[in-house]
Amino acid sequence: MNSRERLLTALDRREADRLPATTHHLMPYFLDTYMNGMGEDGFFDCFGLDPVMWVWDQKPDESSGDYWTLIEAGAVGGGKRWITSDNWRIEVAAVSGTRNRATRYDIVTPAETLSMVLEESGQSVWVVERLVKQKSQIALIEKYAPGTLCDLAAIDRKAEAMGGRGILRGAVPGFAIYGQPGCWQDAAVLYGIQALIMETFDDPQWVHEFLEILKRRKLASVASMEGARLDLIEHGGGDASSSVISPKIFEEFVAPYDGEIITEAHRVGLKVVYHTCGAMMAILEQIADMGPDAMETFTPSSLGGDTDLKEAKTRIGDRVCIIGGFDQAHFLQGCTEAETRRAVRRCFANAGAGGGFILSPSDHFFDADVELIRAFADEARQCRYDV
Repeated sequence: MNSRERLLTALDRREADRLPATTHHLMPYFLDTYMNGMGEDGFFDCFGLDPVMWVWDQKPDESSGDYWTLIEAGAVGGGKRWITSDNWRIEVAAVSGTRNRATRYDIVTPAETLSMVLEESGQSVWVVERLVKQKSQIALIEKYAPGTLCDLAAIDRKAEAMGGRGILRGAVPGFAIYGQPGCWQDAAVLYGIQALIMETFDDPQWVHEFLEILKRRKLASVASMEGARLDLIEHGGGDASSSVISPKIFEEFVAPYDGEIITEAHRVGLKVVYHTCGAMMAILEQIADMGPDAMETFTPSSLGGDTDLKEAKTRIGDRVCIIGGFDQAHFLQGCTEAETRRAVRRCFANAGAGGGFILSPSDHFFDADVELIRAFADEARQCRYDV
C-alpha cells in the first residue's frame, strides 16, 4: 500500500498492510529549530511517516462584496490574508509594554468597533483580549461578518500534486484572525472559556443564540466544500474536552451544534475527525454519537489527558477510527530509542486490533529529539497486519 491507501483504509476502520503513522499539525518552531527550516513534505520524507497535507484554501464571496485584506507581516498572526468587506474592516496596531510581542486587531463595523489582542512567543500565538466583550456584540457577527467559501480549484491542484503520497486534511473554518473549528470551541475563543461556562448557568439562552450564529456560518462554509478533494476535515476543539466541561454541558451546548456540522459534512461527501485534546473518557460515546468518522487526540494521563487507549478501543473502536494516543512529551524527547519503540508497541497492542487506528502524537509538539522521531516512525513500520 502507499501512504494514501494506508491512511484511507484506517479511516474506513479496516486493516492496512501495517500501522499507519503520522503526526498532528507540524509547528513552524519545530521545523525551524530542529529541521533547519525544512518544509512539511520534507519532514514526512525524512522520517518515512505517512504524509498528511493540511490545507486551508478559502475564498471570499465576491458576489456579496467580500474581498481579501492582507495583514502586514510584522503583526502577530500577520503575513496572511483575511476575508473582509466594507462593513467588516480589519485594522492592526502594535501593543507596547507587553512581555511578548502583541498586536491589537480592530474590526470596524458600521455600528461598533470590535477588538482582539493576540500575543506570541517564539513557539505559539494566543488570545489575551477576547473579541466579544458584551453579549450584544454577537449580533454584529451575525449581521456584518463575511462568510468563508471553500476554494475548490486550489484544493484540486494540491490533490493532483499529492497523488498517492498521502491525504489532504482540511478543517471547518474557525472565526477569522483567531478561531477554531467547533461551534463551542469558537465561542470559547471569542468570549473566553470561563465566562462561557458561567453563562451556560446564568444565561443559557444567550449561549444557544451565540452557538446558533456560529453554526449557521460554519454550515454555509461546509456546504461550499461540496466536491472538494479533501480526505478529512477537522472539527471540534479542546475546550469541548472533559478536562474543561462536564458531560452535561457537552450534551446541551456542544453536541447539537457540532453534530449538525458533521451531518452537513457527510451530505457533501466529506469525512470528519473530531478533535478533543484533553480528557475524553467521560464523553467518548457522546462524541461518537455525533457521527464523526474519526476521533482524536486520545491524550494519555501522562500528558494531561485521561485516555486508556485499550478501553477506548473497546468502547468506540467499532464506530470511529482512532487517531493519536502517543505521548510525545515523554517519548519523543528525554528517553531512549528503546523506550520510544516500546511506547509505539503499546499503542499498537492497545488500539491496533482490526485496524481503524492511526498512530500519531496526541496533539502538537514544539521540541523533540530527531532520532526519537526516527525510532517512532521505524517501529510503526514494523507493526504489521499482513503477516
